[in-house]
Amino acid sequence: MRDPMAISTSEMTSGPQRMPFVSVIIPHLNQPGFLDRCLTALAGQSYGGDRFEVIVVDNGSHELPQWASERGATLLREAVPGPGPARNRGVAASRGEVLAFIDADCLAAPDWLRAMVAALLAAGEGAIVGGDVRVGCADPARLTLIEAYETVFAFRQREYIEKKGFSGAGNLMVWRRDYDRIGPFAGIEVAEDRVWGRQAGALGYRVVYAADAVVTHPARASLDEIAEKWRRQTDHDHAEWRAAGRSTAAWCARALAVALSPLPDLRRILRSERMSGARNRALAAIALVRIRLWRAARMLRVAAASTDASGAHAWNR
Repeated sequence: MRDPMAISTSEMTSGPQRMPFVSVIIPHLNQPGFLDRCLTALAGQSYGGDRFEVIVVDNGSHELPQWASERGATLLREAVPGPGPARNRGVAASRGEVLAFIDADCLAAPDWLRAMVAALLAAGEGAIVGGDVRVGCADPARLTLIEAYETVFAFRQREYIEKKGFSGAGNLMVWRRDYDRIGPFAGIEVAEDRVWGRQAGALGYRVVYAADAVVTHPARASLDEIAEKWRRQTDHDHAEWRAAGRSTAAWCARALAVALSPLPDLRRILRSERMSGARNRALAAIALVRIRLWRAARMLRVAAASTDASGAHAWNR
């Protein structure tokens, strides 16, 4: 496979596949400030402005962002809750031979689209591309507790792609013909990007990591926001665990492993190249222990309740 960066913009324009027309699809729900910044970043892309379109799909916001159409985006609505159905609605209205997905609270680097397309062309047939997701920090030299934790542990795209076979849908690109074969994203009752990745893998598709295709996601504002994220993820995981007929005892053993997992993961903090300074690393370690213990406790609670994913049906509402 060729190095994606070896494919220049001029080569994409003159080569046999040319510079494919890309549809950038953004699900949105009650994040107008973030959406405004997301659209601004997309307007500054180095990829030719006549070679991509932007589609915003609102998923039931308290106030519809009508102004998005004034910024050159196509604004649609999707009544079925969840980012998956919103993305599917955007695909149905799109014109691109390539589909790019980004979340409303993400900022694309100026070369994001160019790097994603280059990686897709370099990867050849049967490939899907997932780019890097980094955490935006107000002051990288003096991180907050949450920023320190998320800088190391959030949005681990390379790990998702190389070890688990899927890319988060906040930085994802696929040929439209391949999306049509793989099928649409699932609804809010599951982790839709992970399920979609499994569907793709079952059909023989491979996911390629594009380290230079970067989007930035803001750090969450509080530990409560991180807990909410893990509540949804734990409930999804437990629902899948039960559906597979696995035992409650094995689930509880998994919870114990999560509680003990900060010990080996401290090495990840010490070795991380995404932060510097003893203070920042100490904050990341403190947050790591608190969050892993919370996750383990949540796992035991859902096991004791013996219910399906009680919190899997909420999405920022």
